[in-house]
Amino acid sequence: MASIVIASSFAEPKLQPCPSEVKNLPEGTTCWAGQDEAGAYYWVAKPKEWNGNLVLHSHGGPALGKLPKAERAIEDLERWSIWVRSGNALAVTSYRQGGVALMSAAEDTARLLPIASKLVGKTKKVILHGQSWGGGVAARAAEIGGPLSKVEPKIDAVLLTSGVLAGGTKSYDFRLDLRVVWQAICENHPRADEVQYPLWQGLATKDAKMSKEDLTQRVNECLGLNKPEAERSDKQKENLKTIVNVIKIPEKSIQGHLTWATQHFQDIIFNRLDGRNPFGNEHVKYVGSSNDEELNKKVLRYKADPAAVTDFGRDTNPTGDIALPIITMRGINDPIAFVELADTWEETVAKAGHSSTMVQLYTNDKEHSYLSDAQYIAAMNALVAWIETGKKPTPLEISQKCGMLDSKWHPTTDCRMMPEYKPLPLSSRVPTR
Repeated sequence: MASIVIASSFAEPKLQPCPSEVKNLPEGTTCWAGQDEAGAYYWVAKPKEWNGNLVLHSHGGPALGKLPKAERAIEDLERWSIWVRSGNALAVTSYRQGGVALMSAAEDTARLLPIASKLVGKTKKVILHGQSWGGGVAARAAEIGGPLSKVEPKIDAVLLTSGVLAGGTKSYDFRLDLRVVWQAICENHPRADEVQYPLWQGLATKDAKMSKEDLTQRVNECLGLNKPEAERSDKQKENLKTIVNVIKIPEKSIQGHLTWATQHFQDIIFNRLDGRNPFGNEHVKYVGSSNDEELNKKVLRYKADPAAVTDFGRDTNPTGDIALPIITMRGINDPIAFVELADTWEETVAKAGHSSTMVQLYTNDKEHSYLSDAQYIAAMNALVAWIETGKKPTPLEISQKCGMLDSKWHPTTDCRMMPEYKPLPLSSRVPTR
């Protein structure tokens, strides 16, 4: 695995005005900012009417690049202001580097906890919150023997929202499927007159570049996403139907997943795995096109390097060995982190022997980045009550209490929990390798 970036100096935390970009923090909120000894930027916010609890946040993405980006912490202070607005202190970190380096991000999250605790004062409860890719970061940070076990204060519970929790060795297989099916039908990533390379690399070399505009042009050539449906050619309509049906992703998320299957794969292969391949599709049969036999003949096939799979999994695969209350929540139609990932995560936690300390919540949402204020508050309230009483809540109880929250947190449509929902296995959506 690639070495981490360490800063030669760091900025002590400073009391300063909350960022002007963050518009919805409550009046009277106190903010601090700094850069830790590894180079990660952070912000800590404490509301005037503080309930004594601290939310430690692991963000999603990940962003790319070797150097930390100060603006990333500000973005999360804005997106997750709900925790401050509901009375909690909030601590967010940029991580010390970009890229798909999960354990280093878990270490960065842990490094922030004693800093934030010292700034806000004695805490009643510390809740670890991980969102999206940050769900995997938080899950690894909270494991027995993990980074958070080495710092004080100890966390009391874990909240994972829209989490990528099946680990890198399972969560990203469908993006290789997207690349190979894309190339079979679109033949433009790479183009015939460009350098040819194994698609699992993302791009041809470590230093190769592809702009957002370039990739967008290739997408529009093949699918016509920049046009109304009526103006797309018959070929573009057929191509789009094939991608949606075979890869099982909605039209609106194709460009995003293709971008990640380009840039993130490049980071994984060249910056994390020394050019080795953790992704394979040797025996996958792709179904859902107008001619599956012809499609499968054209699809490029790759064999994963077992050592690369092991190393990638060592960094990105949560073990589920978390001896704390855990609540997860995700939309059943999440276009980014599929709901079926939750079934794999449930198996992982059960294998680690902690099923009795986890509740999984599902909502009738088709968004990934943010569900609703009311649903987040309901989940957080249930988690805190669980810590205080020792009584494990049920999805039905949490759903009912969501609807009983003060109306300032939601219109009547903002509680969309589905207490009886159970996800299908990940294999129902992504062919097993």
